[in-house]
Amino acid sequence: MGESDIQEEQEPLKAEYETNPEAAQITLSATGETEGDARSCSVDIGRAIYEAELHEGAGGPGGGACSGDLLLGALAACAQLTAQAVADSFGSDADISVEASGDLDLRGTMGVDDDVPVGFQDIRLEVAVDGDLDEGTRDALRKYTEKYCVVYQTLASPPSVETEWNFE
Repeated sequence: MGESDIQEEQEPLKAEYETNPEAAQITLSATGETEGDARSCSVDIGRAIYEAELHEGAGGPGGGACSGDLLLGALAACAQLTAQAVADSFGSDADISVEASGDLDLRGTMGVDDDVPVGFQDIRLEVAVDGDLDEGTRDALRKYTEKYCVVYQTLASPPSVETEWNFE
C-alpha cells in the first residue's frame, strides 16, 4: 500500500470522527477458551483464532506462542504498522521492521517467590528503518510512532482493568 492509499483511506474516517466523535468509539474483544488440556487455549478475536500455550518454563508444551509472545507480537505489529503509516504520511517509502522483546522472571507467575513481580519487568522495542530520511523526518517518525501506537501507549500508560467473575 503506498502513501496515498493510506491517506486516501484515512481522510474520510478522520473527517467522520471530527464531526461525529461517537463513530470513533469502538470495542475490541478476544475470547480465550480451553483447548485440549489446561496448558493450552484458543483465542478468538472475531476475525482469526490463535492458539496459545503456557510457556515451557511454566509447564507448557513449548511448541506454541505463550501469552507473553502474543503481547509482544501485538506491540511489534502495532508499532510497525503505525511507523509505516507515519513514514508514508511523510512521503517516505522506507522499509520498517520492529522487534519487541521483554524480560520476565517466571518465579513470579509460578508463585515461587512472592517478592518477584508477575509479568514483564522490562520491554524493549527495536525499530529498524531502511530508507533515506532526513533528520526532521526521523524525529517525526520516532515521535508520532510512539504517540499514536495503541499498544505502546497502553503499556506506557496502562488503563484500569476490571474483572468480572461468573461462576456457573
